[in-house]
Amino acid sequence: MALVKPAEVVPLSDLGRVHFAGIGGAGMSGIARLMLARAVPVSGSDSADSGTLKELEALGARVHVGHDAANLRDADTLVVSSAIRDDNPELAAARARGLRVLHRAGALASLARGRRVIAITGTHGKTTTTSMITTVLLGSGAAPGYVIGGTLAATGLNAADEGGRDFVAEADESDGSFLMLAPDAAVITNIDADHLDNYGTVEAYRASFGAFVDRIVPGGLLVTCADDPGARVAADHGRSRGLRVVTYGESADADYQVSDIAVAGLTTSFTVTGPREEQWRLSVGVPGSHYALNGTGCLSVAIQLGVPGQDAAAALATYRGAARRMEPKGEAGGVRVLDTYAHHPIELAADLAAARQVAGDGRVIAVFQPHLYSRTRIFAAEFGAALGLADVAVVLDVYAAREDPAPGVTGELVASAVPAGARYLPDVADVPAIVAGIAAPGDVVLTMGAGDVTRLGPLILAEIAARG
Repeated sequence: MALVKPAEVVPLSDLGRVHFAGIGGAGMSGIARLMLARAVPVSGSDSADSGTLKELEALGARVHVGHDAANLRDADTLVVSSAIRDDNPELAAARARGLRVLHRAGALASLARGRRVIAITGTHGKTTTTSMITTVLLGSGAAPGYVIGGTLAATGLNAADEGGRDFVAEADESDGSFLMLAPDAAVITNIDADHLDNYGTVEAYRASFGAFVDRIVPGGLLVTCADDPGARVAADHGRSRGLRVVTYGESADADYQVSDIAVAGLTTSFTVTGPREEQWRLSVGVPGSHYALNGTGCLSVAIQLGVPGQDAAAALATYRGAARRMEPKGEAGGVRVLDTYAHHPIELAADLAAARQVAGDGRVIAVFQPHLYSRTRIFAAEFGAALGLADVAVVLDVYAAREDPAPGVTGELVASAVPAGARYLPDVADVPAIVAGIAAPGDVVLTMGAGDVTRLGPLILAEIAARG
């Protein structure tokens, strides 16, 4: 797929009737939801029916299952994501008819036009940090608009608009589309090697964050993690541009320093010390020290946006996570099942460490579905090393997403790289029974990956319950 380049923001009123190719996706559905709320006529299609399509239809969208040129009908604008290929019949028809074709991020920019935009990006943690900032602004009465790449547990939505000054957006760096935003405030959580199928080199990927910093409005706010080398480089670049730069993390020179992190059950508590030695004790309803780091970044942003620290801390205490971010799926026979979107080796390692704290004396059973053939090929060894943190590892086959199969690249590459060995299960139908046969009371099963592995949690629980 090609990198998405900056473009002029199209006023929402100029879009006319908008059709979404892939309207059921996490990012696309949120944008469609907000357009419907702003009285923009919306239609859309997706390859499979889903609850999301039914929700959008109930809100007034005209939806179709399956992609077909006829679905465009009277559309004036087509919105696509990088997952839509050039041979998609709706994209081909839109180009043939000379319709405006907008990338998802361009549609998001149209929605955010005229608002104070807070954009959150980074290789890891952007959905959680966006969710936390949204939670704090909602709790403090700021009435923000927001678009998140996951469903916020507190609202059950991935997007909504309360009509206030602020607009919070998760900014996707995977295809360069975050360069279509021009935020007033931005957060960079970290910069690790990823999306090399798109960028080609680690250097090009890292350079895109420098370009993102250049998109922040003059004199705007940049919040970065002081613990991450890549984010430090971005912070230095922001300072050279005259931006207001604020840092957070465990590092001694962080403006907002986190310490005393403790995980008890599904709750993480931690202390944050501010630049004037003020202190707050915070807690979030999701387990893992990396969520304390996200929470510290959230507090930093909230205070810079004018939310009193104690108010931000109180609002953050109500945070109960986002879908697929260490999300509890249930318990059966003394076995707890959690689900996570982790699909990068660093994310796997962080969430497995958190699962270890939740399990206590029990075992951690990881059920991992690799995402993308290119990522699996590049990071197979690193995935195996991360899965070595589990007591038992089960590896599924690769979830292709937007890619064609690559010869020799399967989940077995990852399974064979796990130090103590792993069970490779190419047939997903085998997973519930096999995992149920392995799990014992006190164990934690963690389903992991950006594909459809999330559907296995309820099936595993049902199998365990059926066995008594």
